[in-house]
Amino acid sequence: MQEEVIRFYRQTSCFTDLGYYRDFAVNLTDDIQELCLLQRYQIIHPVAIMSQRGVKDTFHGDMTKIPTDRLLFENERYQTAVSIFAELLRREPEYSIERKIENKLHLCCREQAILLAAILKAKGMAARVRSGFAGYISKDGINHDHWITEYYDREKERWVLTDADCCCENVDFDIYDIPRERFIFGAQAYLGLRERRYRKEEFHYASVPPTLGMKAALRVLFYDFHSLMNDEIFFWHVPAYLAKKDMEPSTEEYEKLDELAKLLLNPNQNHEALCDVWKNENHYRIVSGGFN
Repeated sequence: MQEEVIRFYRQTSCFTDLGYYRDFAVNLTDDIQELCLLQRYQIIHPVAIMSQRGVKDTFHGDMTKIPTDRLLFENERYQTAVSIFAELLRREPEYSIERKIENKLHLCCREQAILLAAILKAKGMAARVRSGFAGYISKDGINHDHWITEYYDREKERWVLTDADCCCENVDFDIYDIPRERFIFGAQAYLGLRERRYRKEEFHYASVPPTLGMKAALRVLFYDFHSLMNDEIFFWHVPAYLAKKDMEPSTEEYEKLDELAKLLLNPNQNHEALCDVWKNENHYRIVSGGFN
């Protein structure tokens, strides 16, 4: 089963397939820390721009040099790894830590996660995007929705969680091998709220205003399920059947979601069962949001 799972996560999706840029990715460094550092110098998180706008000396450079007509959030333009590479190299052909701030992309943790996963897949590794909540993003005691990358390390013979995002410099653990207890996967948040082990105020999804508690957990539960099926959907999208009822499942629907969440707690052991759910429960796959 382990080799079957590894083969599955070597496959790409429309979000992680690099197409023309595959060889470019293959020739990048094989060192995970160096890859993550390189990405952080290509991409600025919009929150960093909002909090440091007008500041000249930042991790990313002189924020005053960002063009005033540039979108704060460029996610909707560059939702796929291949589009991210294409635009980065169009703006500036050198993929290095010396990239000018005006040539960086303004993207979030999801795009960082799919780009790293895409690079690792291009190198022949098993990698997948994971969605959950992280308390380490901010020191406010809240678990904020977050996307990271998980890859299989052949030498360590285990799956490793790593975070390529730019908001993770000041943490008290190895961001390139995140301890499992420091990241709350969607299923863990969902079941914890169902079992009243968490309060709704502990989980925030970054909408305006923030989405709290179970509605936040439901979104992230499905982001993680889709990602584990190699379908790293954009965060506008949620299952259409839940969107129609404002993310408020019926009692029967909650019971079915409980079953899905319990399978997601161990996606490797339950890989075959999750694939069966994906194949047979169409309403989990049909999403709405944006123009849909």
